[in-house]
Amino acid sequence: MKAALIQPDIFWEDQKANYGKAASFAARAAAEHCDIIVFPEMFNTGFSMNLAAVADEGLGETTSILSAIAAENSINLIAGFPIKSPAEDRGRNMAFVYDRKGMMVSTYTKMHPFCLSDEEKYFIAGDHTAVFDIDCVPSSVFICYDLRFPEIFRSVARRVKQIFVIANWPSTRAEHWDALLKARAIENQCFIIGVNRTGTDGNGIAYSGESCVFDPMGNPICKGDENKELVVCEFDPSKTDKVRAEYPFLADMRHLHDKEEWIR
Repeated sequence: MKAALIQPDIFWEDQKANYGKAASFAARAAAEHCDIIVFPEMFNTGFSMNLAAVADEGLGETTSILSAIAAENSINLIAGFPIKSPAEDRGRNMAFVYDRKGMMVSTYTKMHPFCLSDEEKYFIAGDHTAVFDIDCVPSSVFICYDLRFPEIFRSVARRVKQIFVIANWPSTRAEHWDALLKARAIENQCFIIGVNRTGTDGNGIAYSGESCVFDPMGNPICKGDENKELVVCEFDPSKTDKVRAEYPFLADMRHLHDKEEWIR
């Protein structure tokens, strides 16, 4: 699997400019024979709570543009952007997955809105995980703050070989980003692909990128920095099976319930 991890300096609340940037990155990724291109959370606007400026009405323009980009470059694509239904007061912070033909194969709604930004006031929390195939490799995706909640990763672990995490993760907590991605790889014995942005957003929050891939043993495969918007990383998803066969730790998982006796 050859992945293009895109960590752009996002144009604040400017969808058109970010569409152009995405198309340019996709062409570069295709030229390098990448199998998949991955954009961060809210790639087309930045992490803004201004629904009027950032949220598509249903499956609107962004969906069509990303579908065309995937098809034109014959590349799998994952990207995050917000949508809003006219029937709802709040939007949804989502990830969308496209195959090489531009077909939408999966969607995921962020399950944990970020409390420090009052995200829950503007975006509805998701209530289910997503499992899908990328060139026959079973995969899943989560969004930013979800990374701090290992239970949801555990819930898909046995069914996937790789998990993508798309984010707008501030540089002030970059050590947490790195440590949590590595932990999710080790405990779930699968590849973890984290994709973050760079630059400074309209709220003055700085981002250092540091998009990276960890293998099922927690070893780093690649890592970007704040000076590089495109990071290309190649890895073999079949290593997940080999690690799990040699160290069958997932077979020992127990499904605990919230019973009082576990607290005593």
